[in-house]
Amino acid sequence: MEQGTLVNDEMRAALGDEIDWRTSYPVDASDLRRWSIAVHYPEAPPRRFLNAEHYGGLVAPDEFNPFAWQVARRRRPVVVPKARDTDRPEKVHGIRGPGLRHQVAGGIEATYGESIRVGDVVTSRTRLVAYVEKQGRLGPMLLTTTEDRWTNQDGAFVRLLRETSIRYDA
Repeated sequence: MEQGTLVNDEMRAALGDEIDWRTSYPVDASDLRRWSIAVHYPEAPPRRFLNAEHYGGLVAPDEFNPFAWQVARRRRPVVVPKARDTDRPEKVHGIRGPGLRHQVAGGIEATYGESIRVGDVVTSRTRLVAYVEKQGRLGPMLLTTTEDRWTNQDGAFVRLLRETSIRYDA
């Protein structure tokens, strides 16, 4: 396969489109306490994650995921691909992917805004933002970047996750 042929017209047209969304149940104090205890184990978590009285209410650690256990509402994809399907970003959107056989994580970066608090309902919206084709040691590679933007029930920015995956044939 020659350079510049991995991204088809449907994929180019989908750039910027929302490919997934989900809404959490209201965050519970027990969720925040358990998550804090788990991520700090075997040490005790900082008191601000356990004691609401002194900090204006419980706040979640930055890494808290309100979608970890259950999702209240979610977009139903056009096609439900297998979890390890390398064409997953395209298939959930109902378009044809590049058909590459292998995929590895290419990196993640997070930007944090408002802390998640008890009672917050978080909405996640994931968009397909970039395709970059490169030539690797094993042949053509496709770097695919998605952005997952979280907001709370007031529309305040909570978190932005940019994830890149690397797909290739070997």
